[in-house]
Amino acid sequence: MQPPSACPCRGGIPWQRILLAVSLLTFWYPHPTALLTIEPVPFDAAEGRDVLLLVHNVSENAIGYNWFKGNTANNSFKIISYLVSSQMTTPGPAFNGGEKIYSNGSLLLQKVTQNDTGFYTLIRNRTSQGNPLFVVCTEKLPKPNITINNSQPMEGEDSLALTCEPEINYGSYLWKINNQMIPDGDRLKMQLSPDHRTLSIDPVRQEDAGEYQCEASNPASSTRSDRYRLAKLPKPNITINNSQPMEGEDSLALTCEPEINYGSYLWKINNQMIPDGDRLKLNDTGPYECETQNPVSANRSDPLTLNISYGPDAPIIKPPDSHFRPGTNLNLSCHADSNPPAQYSWSFNGRLLESTQQLSVPNLSTNNSGSYVCVAHNSVTNFNRTTTKNITVSGKWTQEHSIKYWVEF
Repeated sequence: MQPPSACPCRGGIPWQRILLAVSLLTFWYPHPTALLTIEPVPFDAAEGRDVLLLVHNVSENAIGYNWFKGNTANNSFKIISYLVSSQMTTPGPAFNGGEKIYSNGSLLLQKVTQNDTGFYTLIRNRTSQGNPLFVVCTEKLPKPNITINNSQPMEGEDSLALTCEPEINYGSYLWKINNQMIPDGDRLKMQLSPDHRTLSIDPVRQEDAGEYQCEASNPASSTRSDRYRLAKLPKPNITINNSQPMEGEDSLALTCEPEINYGSYLWKINNQMIPDGDRLKLNDTGPYECETQNPVSANRSDPLTLNISYGPDAPIIKPPDSHFRPGTNLNLSCHADSNPPAQYSWSFNGRLLESTQQLSVPNLSTNNSGSYVCVAHNSVTNFNRTTTKNITVSGKWTQEHSIKYWVEF
């Protein structure tokens, strides 16, 4: 009898179901014709089920049997013993109430759990008869996902490998395209790895578009990945969470729609790629573009220019002159950086004048000397900024030889 393979355990992760697998070592009686074997029944069991370690080829001269937990015949780990002559059963220190021994030496483990993981040793008479290996696997089969080795392959040139993650022990993989199973070697350019975990397409083309899905399974459970859609991408568009963000107050999120699976996104501003972690400045209003890519196609959005509300900054009043002569005209212009453009108003010595960006005062006199204040207002940010300009009008007109000239005091 060839021993079945054990389930390699990594332990510690609870199952929705417990997979039980037993690997047996064959061992000999002193009589050369008697071969003792042990068979687990059933071979695969879920948590909570009973497992019988069935002993075959029991000799008629057996005196008794002793089962130990572990790979040693240490009495501290004895589970149970059976004496043939008296048919007496004696529990040991490792007995937990769920084990039962029969007259042929077979051991019944009732309602197995994770605590039943380990080695078991059978002693016939007083001689060790070997160590049957009994393993309870506690490795969970998580929902698999598909990863790809190249998010930007060139059509007709590059290969593409789809891998079912994570790698599992004591299990198998199955691949489907559009709900149809992929036979191994179905196409010359589409091949499965020996363990069927990786599906390779070489080269990848648009004709390979479709919905790919992998399934991981073992004797106790199976689970499928989400569908990986390998298809020609639609033209993306950029959406923003705030159509009028304010500088220094609001955050702004640009999203490339629609969401794509197993693809990648690329962002550009002014036709330049945006590095990860780069902080944009106020004047980086765009245009912005996003590009979506998957193994069989790529597409780019229309450009989007941002409209960021800011300001107003401190107004600047021109011209810079502050001294004027009587009889001349005063023309002042006020400007402040602002989006949307600022609204302007003027006051003179605290008295409101005009709501205009340009202020004109003809035929100046000394009464026009004083403080001229420009107020810039942003209707969206609701901020006001002011700048004051002090104007001095001094001197008088005189006439001599019909020529006007200035006389300074």
